[in-house]
Amino acid sequence: MKFYQLSKENGKNITQFKSNFIMSLIINTEVPASIGCMYLEENGVIGYHQAVVPQLLLILEGKGYVRNEQEHYYQVQPGDAVFWEKDKRHETKTDKGLTGIVIESEQLNPAAFMPIK
Repeated sequence: MKFYQLSKENGKNITQFKSNFIMSLIINTEVPASIGCMYLEENGVIGYHQAVVPQLLLILEGKGYVRNEQEHYYQVQPGDAVFWEKDKRHETKTDKGLTGIVIESEQLNPAAFMPIK
């Protein structure tokens, strides 16, 4: 399990087409990717399971906890990105609720765009 940081400071100012915003890249894939938004309500859990492909979890709202094969839980909050390699076992849970984006693909390299936390 690796932790990355979603940060405005890592982004680039975009001015094309009279735009004015900052874009922080997250991932780029050359093979198909599945992208979903997950909503864990109070006391929600994504049970302990094996990743069938590399997975990247982007925390958008709320706080929660993640773990890998060890039973130690790490707290996650908005701006955190958690990466699990294929075949790694993991779990996500929350006491008060959590919303996140999950990206799954055979080829994920979050280190190419995001700094390690």
